[in-house]
Amino acid sequence: MSTGSVSDVQLVIITGMSGAGKTVAIQSFEDLGFFCVDNLPPTLLPKFLELMKDSGSKMNKVAIVMDLRGREFFDHLFKALDDLAETSWVTPQILFLDAEDSVLVRRYKETRRSHPLAPSGLPLEGIRQERKLLEELKGRAQLIFNTSHMKPRELREKILTQFSVNKRSIFTVNVMSFGFKHGLPIDADLVFDVRFLPNPHYIEHMRPKTGLDAEVYEYVMKWNETQKFLEKTIDLLTFMLPHYKREGKSQLVIAIGCTGGQHRSVALTEYIGKYFENDYHTRITHRDIEKRKEKTT
Repeated sequence: MSTGSVSDVQLVIITGMSGAGKTVAIQSFEDLGFFCVDNLPPTLLPKFLELMKDSGSKMNKVAIVMDLRGREFFDHLFKALDDLAETSWVTPQILFLDAEDSVLVRRYKETRRSHPLAPSGLPLEGIRQERKLLEELKGRAQLIFNTSHMKPRELREKILTQFSVNKRSIFTVNVMSFGFKHGLPIDADLVFDVRFLPNPHYIEHMRPKTGLDAEVYEYVMKWNETQKFLEKTIDLLTFMLPHYKREGKSQLVIAIGCTGGQHRSVALTEYIGKYFENDYHTRITHRDIEKRKEKTT
């Protein structure tokens, strides 16, 4: 068997909840020049890995979608992954795509498709069954993308950023603001609750503004408790980030939450994200900053 030059083989296994964006994902990997296989049964994974190894450098970037439907499929997949852990020629990454149940139900209704695990029942029944089946696999994933609030274009951009050649080894710090009343971001690694800080929402002329406006930002920052929070949080993150990077984590999601995701969390996310941008590849996002605008339109 020829081993070729396979020490730098990329293998990405794309899986997750039905309706969470696997089709968009595999198309994005095709754009990146990956050899792509859609819906490969896990029972065929060992044979496919042999083919990859025999091909030498011809298949050094591979993305596979695995749409798992039964317990026996998981057994084959986990055995293959355990066997790969003992090899040096390839290190697989699992990309797990997730979304909130309510979002998945809406997507099924919009497309008029039935859920594969509940072909004649309610979509929510199939979604809950699938989520339970996928629980262990999600725990093994190196990357989890929650697509609940992503448009297809945004998922594509996220994948291109994460897996493009000049980005693959970069440790990315994602700092996100959110509102607790809109739900916790399930892809967050660290969550900080800043609802204890004075709220600009109760100042009438600031209410329609956000933490991106100078007046609101300065209001949030002027309090002693804000400065103390930033001092302690920056100190904690300064200690933790190098350790996450050293462990091989490709990205860390830091979520800063206030009540609505408009004022306090936005201002603090801006501060913390910009504080670390000289030392790390940093992305700042404001998940819920448009929510109020969406309700009024």
